[in-house]
Amino acid sequence: MGSGKSSVGKEIAQSTNSLFLDTDAWIEEKEQMTISDIFASKGEVYFRDIETKCLKELLKEEDIHAFENKKVISVGGGLPLREENRTLLSKLGNVIYLKASPDTIYNRLKGDTSRPLLQGENPKKKIMDMMAVREEKYQDAADLVIDVDEKTITEIVEEINWGRE
Repeated sequence: MGSGKSSVGKEIAQSTNSLFLDTDAWIEEKEQMTISDIFASKGEVYFRDIETKCLKELLKEEDIHAFENKKVISVGGGLPLREENRTLLSKLGNVIYLKASPDTIYNRLKGDTSRPLLQGENPKKKIMDMMAVREEKYQDAADLVIDVDEKTITEIVEEINWGRE
């Protein structure tokens, strides 16, 4: 959520001749509606179930194609909350946690109306509360943690590439 996963993921995919997949975009395409509309009409649990389904489909695809098509996958901020999803992510490859402070996330997302969990009163407090709940699960899922505060996309990509060597 606001850490730069999609931007950094696209850059890494391009630099490594890999395919890029954003799970939120995949879900919107499959469901033919926006994430906000899914939350509003079908609820968060339904959305989280679709995230898990996406990971399972990616694993089946990986089994079929082995390693002929490398992928860089950007996942939604809530996806790693489920233990099952963290297990599935680890089976897909290296998991990199782009760690941003609540202030950084707030500054990047203020005014963004497309994120259903940040709507309403005091989005900064909502970010802080979400991060407090999510931090341990993100750490648990990660093979590599990169602090992204005050870094450019290029700096983050270089640090990831250095960390994978």
